Amino acid sequence: MEIIDIINIVNDTLWGYVIIAALVGCGLWFTLRTHFVQFRMVGEMLRLLTDASVKPQGHEKHISSFQAFAVSLASRVGTGNLAGVATAIAVGGPGAVFWMWVMALVGSATAFVESTLAQLFKRHHSDSFIGGPAYYIQRGLKKQWMAVLFAVLITITFGLANNSVQANTICGAMEGAFGWSPQAVGVVLMVLALVIVFGGIQRIAHVSSILVPVMAVGYFVLAVVIVAMNIGQLPHVLKVIVESAFGLNQAVGGMVGAAIMNGVKRGLFSNEAGEGSAPNAAATAAVSHPVKQGLIQALGVFTDTLVVCSCTAFIILISGIYDTPELNGIVMTQTALESEVGSWGPVFIATAIFLFAFSSIIGNYYYGEANVRFMTNNPHVMTAYRIFSGGVMVMFGALVSLDTVWSIIDLCMALLTACNLVAIILLGKYAFRLLDDYRQQKRQGIKSPVFHRSQMPELEGELECWE
Repeated sequence: MEIIDIINIVNDTLWGYVIIAALVGCGLWFTLRTHFVQFRMVGEMLRLLTDASVKPQGHEKHISSFQAFAVSLASRVGTGNLAGVATAIAVGGPGAVFWMWVMALVGSATAFVESTLAQLFKRHHSDSFIGGPAYYIQRGLKKQWMAVLFAVLITITFGLANNSVQANTICGAMEGAFGWSPQAVGVVLMVLALVIVFGGIQRIAHVSSILVPVMAVGYFVLAVVIVAMNIGQLPHVLKVIVESAFGLNQAVGGMVGAAIMNGVKRGLFSNEAGEGSAPNAAATAAVSHPVKQGLIQALGVFTDTLVVCSCTAFIILISGIYDTPELNGIVMTQTALESEVGSWGPVFIATAIFLFAFSSIIGNYYYGEANVRFMTNNPHVMTAYRIFSGGVMVMFGALVSLDTVWSIIDLCMALLTACNLVAIILLGKYAFRLLDDYRQQKRQGIKSPVFHRSQMPELEGELECWE
């Protein structure tokens, strides 16, 4: 038995039982405990996108709330939205889309909790704030071994394995659209990624804040046009999704389990709610209250899955090619778009996937950087990590098969998610208190609520950034 076969068996066990139950359970608990924050405070989420950051003092250079949102969305909006949705549909049927939606609606509460905690326990860094699950595990739970374990897992998952997935998808899209060799595309990606990652979080935030709005809006507009052109098919598409999700159609009745598993798995890969990745970006923002960034990150889950993933799903299902055995991943999305808009469809998808996946590469890199810095400040280690993340793993992804990179990332995601969910379940009480405080200040007419560490005296010694 080969190593990849063993990895697949472990993946099936973890995703078939442990991780799905934990994600759904945590999402429901956080939804109830926050009194449905992801639905009741959507208006506040949108308002906060334009909220001014706390003014920097002295030589500090702060990341704005929107920039932190863009960095996390850069990682979220990537191959999971184009290739991942297609893979979920190919393996689990159209019903997988329904379970992706469910995970987004439930998981956004989890995203709120983990990002609020990241803000609460963030620390000062040379040119911005820094934080994430490793930091709130260390300072909130006081479990150094668990914090280091998470830091190692996320560095492997995002900084290394995830970047190979992004590069693999870009190369596949470019080869399908233009016939370019994966090796040549891999070299170009590697050079571009290294130029940006060596510029640090300031350059990453700047690039992300430009790329993310352009790519998300452009792709959404195209999807709306395609749906409008085929508006008569929309009721049928929605019917197929629901029937497949619950096995109401006898032809797909045996695929209910596959639909749930792949919908949850690809939904997590796409929106990252509960995985512990987005909190690393959320912690960098300069805001007056931790809840502000928690709300914005909850909005990021909606944007990723309910908007961008749905765009891909509708394009594929309207085309009717989703049950073609030889099509999978980004090739399915390209073929579906070509059937709707002609020969320039694959070119558009190749361009979109380049923007989506490349922004994910630099966003993923930062998640690893934040956690490498948690473990060591050695500049040589950081340089080696940058070379591996932006160089070696990008080239690795350009050369290996689609199945190999997805199997590796699935295993890494499962272990990472399990570690983070344990932490946020134990620390969630602080996020609930912060949300209550935020709502109370809003009820008192305070437009921009403010948090001070003296409001949590039991943690005052662990809260560095809330003077």
